[in-house]
Amino acid sequence: MKTNDIHDTMKTLAVIAVSDGGIRLGRKLVGLLHADENLSCELVSTRTADGVTTVPSLAAFVRDTFNFHDGFVFIGALGICVRTIAPLLVDKGSDPAVVNCDEQGAFVQPVLSGHKGGANDLALRLSRLLGAQAVMTTSSDVQGLWPLDVLGREEGWSTEFVPSVEGESMTTAMASFVNHRPTVLLLEQRDSVTDYLECTLPSFVRVAYRYEDIDFDACSLLLAVTPRLYTPPVQSVFYRPGVLMVGLGSERDIDPDLFCRSFVHAFTASGFSTASIKAFGTVDFKLNEKAFIALSTELSVPLQGFLPEQLNGVKVPNPSEVVFRKTGLHSVSEASTALLSGGEEWLVEKQKMALPTAGEAGPRHYTFAVSIERSAVCAGRIAIVGAGPGDPELVTVKGKRYLEAADLILYAGSLVPEKLTHYAKPGALVRSSASLSLEDQFALMDGFYRQGKFIVRLHTGDPSIYGAIQEQMAHFDTEEMEYEIVPGVSSFQAAAAVLRSQFTVPEEVQTIILTRGAGRTPVPEKEKLSELARSRATMCIYLSAEWSDEVQSELLQHYPPTTPVAVCYRLTWDDEQVWRGELSSMSDLVHQSGKTRTVLLVVGDAIGARVNRSKLYDPSFPHGFREANGS
Repeated sequence: MKTNDIHDTMKTLAVIAVSDGGIRLGRKLVGLLHADENLSCELVSTRTADGVTTVPSLAAFVRDTFNFHDGFVFIGALGICVRTIAPLLVDKGSDPAVVNCDEQGAFVQPVLSGHKGGANDLALRLSRLLGAQAVMTTSSDVQGLWPLDVLGREEGWSTEFVPSVEGESMTTAMASFVNHRPTVLLLEQRDSVTDYLECTLPSFVRVAYRYEDIDFDACSLLLAVTPRLYTPPVQSVFYRPGVLMVGLGSERDIDPDLFCRSFVHAFTASGFSTASIKAFGTVDFKLNEKAFIALSTELSVPLQGFLPEQLNGVKVPNPSEVVFRKTGLHSVSEASTALLSGGEEWLVEKQKMALPTAGEAGPRHYTFAVSIERSAVCAGRIAIVGAGPGDPELVTVKGKRYLEAADLILYAGSLVPEKLTHYAKPGALVRSSASLSLEDQFALMDGFYRQGKFIVRLHTGDPSIYGAIQEQMAHFDTEEMEYEIVPGVSSFQAAAAVLRSQFTVPEEVQTIILTRGAGRTPVPEKEKLSELARSRATMCIYLSAEWSDEVQSELLQHYPPTTPVAVCYRLTWDDEQVWRGELSSMSDLVHQSGKTRTVLLVVGDAIGARVNRSKLYDPSFPHGFREANGS
């Protein structure tokens, strides 16, 4: 799950300095925060000094601007901060974030609106900038529990509390949670936050994937991530992700007010929350329909139009011959929904609704249909994950999280250290692909996928570099299987680290070439090593140690014989070895090593270079975050 940064919720910040020491620290903070282009930061004091907005009274300034600033940072005694803001407090839903910091910048403490206002995030940000200790006091933060009142905010979730008896509130729900009362987490959709929740379940929380599977007799609190409407017998917090796609069709010029009221009633009657609507869709020539514009505005949901040929390209369950005779379209609402969601499955097929009209004229009609965004469906999914060069600690944070959550880990056993699979959860199946044909791999993955399981296909390095994933993606595309690619650290990056080198050198080498020599697999004529060598770039050559004589011969056509080279074997593995020398002896180094597999050959003057300074941090070189200083 992403960590909120202060610019997600905060646009204006006032730093309140009580003393000269506070002004010095405030200047430092304002300067450090200047890099955040989305944040306007002002240093305020009753004292006069450079860079300070001087005011007669700090209490009056805070009172007059309390509802205009998103956050306040008080530098000084905590008591001064508390006495200043106490008369101004209204409620946690509207009060701004307030943080207090001592004059030495040793401790940073959220004082007000820790979660909703963003004070906790602000305190953590300031503590990192100052090297200070963040003092967190909210129970969920102290225990490392989920902050229920802002959960999913970074993914746009909205939150609804539903009491089961009078007197319950969001406060009682959070109290139940931090006191470890039996809790059920209902997941009826998925995104990065739900992945995070599954990986960080507290011991007192159980997961359900269907509402009907919940044992409410053993549950004190329900946390439900769902677009559906339920009436549970326990206090509940509903999280509404924006995952529903709604297609709209109508007769011309229907009444906007009647339509909006009717739609909201009909939509909720179908069992779904309007808070989970992500987009409306219709045919392009209905984008000016006043009723549709009114609904889009009322619910703050965008309205998207589709061309008639796009709509007619969708196979729908309820085509209309009447609509086709009038407009040439077989469907508007169902087809729009399918195009928005990325799949031809409907939670609610076309509903035809009547709007009353005055006089003898018959009712006017509109239609709607509902689908869920394809990527949000709780179904089987596949992640092609880059394992990194070998060291299990060099897998990405996301890759590690996926390994911990996977039901099946299929890894390239001859290229990926078995240690990486130790991240697997209990009960997960771990299988090496070394002895499996591609068809065998597909059969194994397909079986797990059809059961709604999560599969990690673990590839060495970065999957996009000689990863042999193209044929797998072709299969997934053909079978309409959901998948994603998680990048990994490549061996060429590990080589730079092991060789303590920067592979681009200012004014000398600005290009890195990743390639392979022509062995059993031919390369295009224009990509022969002798052609690529003309640039004398830093060249990282994969899968070619077996033909090191030919590789050296081709490179010597353009690189000087004294060009530095490195023969790198199983970089970052426990048995890593590196041989360094010059290009004229590269083949000898390979033969000396006795290695031909999992070898990377690196060639170029960048190896070990310590010449030429970058302009980026040159004091005489200005850029968007710093003015030139000096000659």
